[in-house]
Amino acid sequence: MVEVEYENAFKKAFEKIKDELLKIKIKKQLAKIIENPNVGKPMQYSRKGSREVYVSPFRLSYSYYPTKDKIFISELYHKDKQ
Repeated sequence: MVEVEYENAFKKAFEKIKDELLKIKIKKQLAKIIENPNVGKPMQYSRKGSREVYVSPFRLSYSYYPTKDKIFISELYHKDKQ
C-alpha cells in the first residue's frame, strides 16, 4: 500500500477553497494518483522529479518515490501563478 504525505502548502491551499464541487474533483484526482502514481505529467528543469495533474483551474504537484513506496503531495497552485 502506498503511503501518502501531505505538505503544509497543499493543506493550506486546500482549506482556502470554498467550492465543494472543486474539492470533490481534487479528491478524485488524489485517488487516481494513489491508485497509479505515474498518472501525472513529469516535470522538467527546476521541478524535475515531480509530477503534476491538472484540476481546472489548479495544478496539483506531487512526487513519488517507488523505493519507499511513498507519495508526497506538495502543493496546489493556480495555473496562472506558475
